[in-house]
Amino acid sequence: MDNSTIYVRERGSLRRVSDIVLAQPKPALSCRRTNPFVPRKEHFIFTYNEEGSLRYTTKSLFDITLLFVVDNIHHVDSLIGFPEQIGDKLFVAAEENRVFLNPEISSKALQLFSDAYGSMVLESLCLRNRFPLLHERMDEIKTFHNLKSLDLFGCKLGDNHELFQHLTSTSLARSLIQLFIGSNSLSDAGLQRLTAPIRMMHKGLDCLQLLDISYNNISERALEYLTCLPKLANLDVSGTSLKLGTGLKATMSNLLGLIYSEKPLAAFDHSRCKTEGWAEQVVNQWEMNSSQMPKQKKVEDSRTSALRFFGRQKFVRTVLNATPLTHKSTEENKSERLHFYRPANNDVREKQVPSRTNDLENPCHDPRKRRLQSETCDTSNESPPGKCSSSPTLTAEDIDLLNSY
Repeated sequence: MDNSTIYVRERGSLRRVSDIVLAQPKPALSCRRTNPFVPRKEHFIFTYNEEGSLRYTTKSLFDITLLFVVDNIHHVDSLIGFPEQIGDKLFVAAEENRVFLNPEISSKALQLFSDAYGSMVLESLCLRNRFPLLHERMDEIKTFHNLKSLDLFGCKLGDNHELFQHLTSTSLARSLIQLFIGSNSLSDAGLQRLTAPIRMMHKGLDCLQLLDISYNNISERALEYLTCLPKLANLDVSGTSLKLGTGLKATMSNLLGLIYSEKPLAAFDHSRCKTEGWAEQVVNQWEMNSSQMPKQKKVEDSRTSALRFFGRQKFVRTVLNATPLTHKSTEENKSERLHFYRPANNDVREKQVPSRTNDLENPCHDPRKRRLQSETCDTSNESPPGKCSSSPTLTAEDIDLLNSY
């Protein structure tokens, strides 16, 4: 195998592969068994017959080949085109061989499966109050680009976390429907930074319908940053600086087309959120492996990773030593619930907010539509002229955020 030429047939074409070093076989019990193709112990299934005697049967060629691919998964270019049944069995074999615990190849392996099988790998991910796990497996979590629900409640994100760029990336724009970022020490500046790519470049979070920003230092001003979410239908602002009143209800209705819910919405119940997909057990393996690490080593690795992620030691020390804004269930039950929703028969959001967003933002960002939008503002009878003059222009902070991306 050292000097042999390897050919790969992919998508109907045959090509030559060079510089590939296959995984070394496990140490053999006999010095004569050094050839990787000589039958080894893992190629047999050992059982006992009725008399108690040991018997063995050989594994199928498919199972042997499956193990061979798993051992060399880091050399696989693509799994696109392979049936889902094959992908499922290959993923299970990789999980049993603890491939996804190896930090050197876990990201590439998960990326292979995500590119080929999408949401089947992971459709929903719950990391509520699991800040160390998010930090240690940041690269692997970014490979799940077909998530429909993501729960990051109590993960100490702050206002400048690098995960913001992934949340607004084009890979998640067409899939993410529910996002929970409550109790993350977010402020108005954090929401401004999170929505900057959406407001300025009109990309990201196109399908987001549910947003939880509860237990953050959010003021009424931050609601203006959420007008760029066209399909937002459920919003949780409990435990923030917002106070329930006629003013808040009017602001919610005018800006977002949402109305106050007298009863807590079931969509924000944590019991409904869970991790679902092929990688469900992989996430459990990560957490178990993390809990078995020595405590001191975990602290050192976490701080080292934080320094690498954020780049500023002073900021990282503040985040690591900050008290998480997590609340006990009893305290949350006593606090005032501020849930807002858009009813099915309410077309205020569809008629007013998109028109307002298009009339206000497009003239500033798309010169080709400036003439058409100005004519619309002049001839429209539904929208008063004052709306055109209240256009949210780019501030110096927005320009700095745009330059940072």
